[in-house]
Amino acid sequence: MRLILYVGKGGVGKTTLAAATAVRAAELGKRTLVVSTDIAHSLGDVLGIDLGSEPREIIPSLYAEEINVLDEMHRTWGKVQRQISEFFREKGATDVQADELAILPGMEEIAALITLGRRVRSGEYDCIVVDAAPTGETIRLLSLPESYQWYAERVMGLGQRLQNLAGPFLRGALPDLSVLDVVGQVADRVTNLHGILTDPNSSSYRIVVTPDRVVLKEARRAETYLNIFDYPVDAVIVNRLLTKTGTGHPFMDTLAARQGEILAEIQRAYATLPTFQAPWWSEEPVGSKALAEFARQLFGDRDPTEVMHVGPTQRIERRENGYLLSIRMPNVEATRLSVRKRGDSLFIDVANCRREITLPRALVPLEPAKARLKGGILEIPFVTQNGSQAASREE
Repeated sequence: MRLILYVGKGGVGKTTLAAATAVRAAELGKRTLVVSTDIAHSLGDVLGIDLGSEPREIIPSLYAEEINVLDEMHRTWGKVQRQISEFFREKGATDVQADELAILPGMEEIAALITLGRRVRSGEYDCIVVDAAPTGETIRLLSLPESYQWYAERVMGLGQRLQNLAGPFLRGALPDLSVLDVVGQVADRVTNLHGILTDPNSSSYRIVVTPDRVVLKEARRAETYLNIFDYPVDAVIVNRLLTKTGTGHPFMDTLAARQGEILAEIQRAYATLPTFQAPWWSEEPVGSKALAEFARQLFGDRDPTEVMHVGPTQRIERRENGYLLSIRMPNVEATRLSVRKRGDSLFIDVANCRREITLPRALVPLEPAKARLKGGILEIPFVTQNGSQAASREE
């Protein structure tokens, strides 16, 4: 089964692209589900139909769903929340305060993951396409499997210690520790889904950008964090491109020229990934017919569910005195390459071209040492002291 997630800044067109991909997949005979994890759902608007929290058939082989995290939270966490709420009421909180305090951080994201995992495990679909929330929320969602596993292990351990410490006459006075079973069950589901989310043969993450520098900056950050958590990025979609230049209209010609400059930056930033370009339609593609045409313009004759690329675009490894950042840089001569850092950005210059990479917070206070180009991979150590920033010849 294929799982494709469209990620990017809010407003770049992820919903339209996810819906168009799903419609085209269904046309090709794949039983497909397109699902939205964004709380501010607009998937139904793009498909031109009302959607709910259960899959609904749109056209033959195509189903759509807008995840209702509140329903899932009640289903999964109902008993836990009731006990926590009751505890706070006994401590003097009002009903509203107790209910609010009973909502654990990250519950909305966990609920979305559990629903997605249920659809994956059902085996009903050949392909699931996810219209993800804006970048920040999506990164938080995708970072939860590891952090929740850590949390669950400690909660379960605490419950066991309480049971061991309490004598036979005191155990009846303990709170109902059966709620911890829910924590363990959820941990198992999240762990299983994490294995699928990080498998490059089944899951792909597609970064959606528009030709705007602010959007590109956030897209670089998304690429960095997806690589940190081993989520496989297989393509970049550049949306809302003007296709006509030299119209004689000053505003449109200026806008087209600016888009051309930023498109070149995008292609340099993602030189190792396939890049697809979507034209800016005069009318919004709404409904299955328009979305199918949009997908054909975007992907041409290619099957949009195929794996477009395998392999991380960058990798970060912990070293004794810092970190090692490895970036794919094929067909580059070391003598024409230089590296420098400014703030949270790393600038890699190759001849007259520049690539900018947004660094994760762990690397920001460190300095790049002597870089090395080896087998088409640029290796840059980040250390606590200042180091040489020149690239060495390939060894």
